[in-house]
Amino acid sequence: MLMQVQKVVLNSRPGNDGAPVPGNFRLEETTLAPDLKDGEVLVRTLCLSVDPYMRCRMNEDTGVDYVTPWQLSECVDGGGVGVVESSLCSTCSEGDVVTSFNWPWQTNAVVKGSALQKVDPQMVDGRLSYFLGAVGITGLTALLGVREKGNVTKGANQTMVVSGAAGACGSVAGQIGRLDGCVRVVGICGSDEKCKALVDELGFSAAINYRREDVPTRLKECCPDGIDVYFDNVGGAISDAVITQMNADSHVVLCGQISQYNKDVPYPPPLSDEITETLRRRNVTRERFTVLNYMNKAEASLCELGQLVQSGQINVLETVVNGIENMGDAFCSMMTGGNIGKQIIKISE
Repeated sequence: MLMQVQKVVLNSRPGNDGAPVPGNFRLEETTLAPDLKDGEVLVRTLCLSVDPYMRCRMNEDTGVDYVTPWQLSECVDGGGVGVVESSLCSTCSEGDVVTSFNWPWQTNAVVKGSALQKVDPQMVDGRLSYFLGAVGITGLTALLGVREKGNVTKGANQTMVVSGAAGACGSVAGQIGRLDGCVRVVGICGSDEKCKALVDELGFSAAINYRREDVPTRLKECCPDGIDVYFDNVGGAISDAVITQMNADSHVVLCGQISQYNKDVPYPPPLSDEITETLRRRNVTRERFTVLNYMNKAEASLCELGQLVQSGQINVLETVVNGIENMGDAFCSMMTGGNIGKQIIKISE
């Protein structure tokens, strides 16, 4: 018996200005034959994720070797969580909650069971979207980025700055920095509402609205002892302002560069001579961090994140939109900072 499903395909690539628009995506109705081959499962999609890294997948060439470009008129994919409806795979049973980094943007799909990870809903108190954020690849990126590249040391009186601090990754990274021993954690974000959420809900020491405030001046006020760790999600002028105030032997965690993603520049984008000289003179390490290089630590780290969320030591912020028809709008909103915390699209209950 054929099943009616909806899917999102890549309709076009972004134009010359590089900014994605909802029209780059197209919703299609299609039929699915749920006749499974050995090793396959039929899944129903519960939640999908949109993330900044996906912008490079809209190009013909992603510019990096660890993600592939989306193909025109083909179904788009990304982080997803869903439930197994039927299975011919020994590792998946009907009713299992599963997740994948390459989940098709479809209401239902037939996928290889080997591509899915089974997850325990109790680990997130039933809030399954957390497996796409704080207790998923986003949380891993935050935790391991801080731990592997941040050199945070308890008792060392360190100050951490996070850019893109109200996004999915930055909002967790700042909390990890605080838990791991930073005495000051300052977030940079793009609205007063986000600043309030960082301080009131996530325990940041202070927050700076880069759209309304002078970032260098506010950094001096909020970080009187200079900056020891910088978790960089944005790049560009904001990062230049932070690096200028970094202490000797400090560390930049180069996690993302969203301000540059719509431009035709290599990743990571080149720095000015002045900033390069500042890094050299002060012996600041600035190393690209790719979480996929640390997957041997994923299982233990996800357990830790689950415990931190359950115990309330990490608070989770989400912006949730309903309906697969809104994937394109949600993606473009996320790329321009319309979300607070993780941008989630709820597909079914």
